[in-house]
Order: sequence, then C-alpha cells, then structure tokens
Amino acid sequence: MSVKLHIKKGDQVQVIAGDSKGQQGKVLKVEVSKQRAIVEGVNLVKKATKPNAKNPQGGIIEQEAPIHVSNLMLIDPKSGKPTKVGRKKDAKGKLVRYAKKSGEEIK
Repeated sequence: MSVKLHIKKGDQVQVIAGDSKGQQGKVLKVEVSKQRAIVEGVNLVKKATKPNAKNPQGGIIEQEAPIHVSNLMLIDPKSGKPTKVGRKKDAKGKLVRYAKKSGEEIK
C-alpha cells in the first residue's frame, strides 16, 4: 500500500512536535515506507563509530535521525510560516502542491 506524503526531498520544513519542536531545516531524505524524513540539523543523535576510511579517528559523531512526517509542517514560501499542504490541478491538468495559508504553489 503506497501512501502519499505532504513533504518531499528539498522542502523547507518546521518540526511541530517532539524534542526538536520549533526547529526548521531542509529535508535531506524521505523514507516513504516508514513515513519518516531526515531533516538537516534536526533530531541530532550521538552515535559511536569504529574507525573507517571516512572517519579514521572513530569516536562519537552527531548525525540526524529520521523524524515522523506527522511531526513536520511545510514552510509557506510566501510568509515563512508553517502551513498545511493542499493538492490541486494546474492549467495543464497536472497535480501540484500548494500552501493552504497563502495559496502559493510549492515548487
């Protein structure tokens, strides 16, 4: 069963619930099957790593953990405030996302 999510990779979002509430960032990755997204600089966790080619020293690194999409809200491109997302057909008959607050189309 495939589910349609209101956010995509590259969107600017704000966290509306949880420890990172109020933080904003860009969506780096969306895991559709798990309904989770990784947001830049949000929901940081410390992870112990063994030395490897990328990190020859090893040690503790901070990285973004996935956050459920229900805790994310898209930022309105016009006002910069969180908004709900709607879908409507454009002039060509293609489904496009738009911000419900301003009516602005989301690219």
